[in-house]
Amino acid sequence: MVSLSGIGPSTLARCVELAADLDRRSVPLSLLLAPRRAVEGEALDWVRLRLRAGDALVQHGSDLRADPFSPRRRAEFAALPAHEAGLRLIAARAAFARLGLATDLFAPPGWAVSAGALVALARHRFALCADAAGVRDLRTGGVLPGRVRRVGGDHWRYLLGVRRALRRGALVRVAVDAADLDRLGPRQAVLDAVDLALAHAAEPTTYRLLLAVTARSTHRAAAP
Repeated sequence: MVSLSGIGPSTLARCVELAADLDRRSVPLSLLLAPRRAVEGEALDWVRLRLRAGDALVQHGSDLRADPFSPRRRAEFAALPAHEAGLRLIAARAAFARLGLATDLFAPPGWAVSAGALVALARHRFALCADAAGVRDLRTGGVLPGRVRRVGGDHWRYLLGVRRALRRGALVRVAVDAADLDRLGPRQAVLDAVDLALAHAAEPTTYRLLLAVTARSTHRAAAP
């Protein structure tokens, strides 16, 4: 599964190029957007086009500001109590609604989420939260393990990690920031990881499609 963040006017051309490369491989995208920094103009039109074509919209925090409750200025939802997290979720949904967008999928900035934020997400009827270690089905409590793999650093070490996950039959989550796509290395790492996964008969997916997988896993675990 490939997720893309940092979508905006200055990165749109690179986002379009990556999406075209993935389309040729029949691999959909999960689009991570911060509602209170949401895209406008041509970038918003592109997001809507991608969603109609089958990509998934994932709420990426609220506005990506550091958490004021954390003395170390950690990522926005990394240490928030439930009440504050809930207020941000309400404001974020309203910002999405003004753009004609809506989703019940959530990925916190930095892939870090507090226990309080998880409570708030469930209260506000979010169905899924993707953190650094796996994907949580907030409706059932099921968790699908699979750490997020951020593009960057040593190319071959990155691919080696992907290969190991594939050999275990694990979920492979490739995360890319659009700001990194102006460099050949990160973009090629995404495509190489995708090609490697497809060569191992991995099934392309999105966070939306993973909801069905986590629900089935929870049902099997609960069966006598």
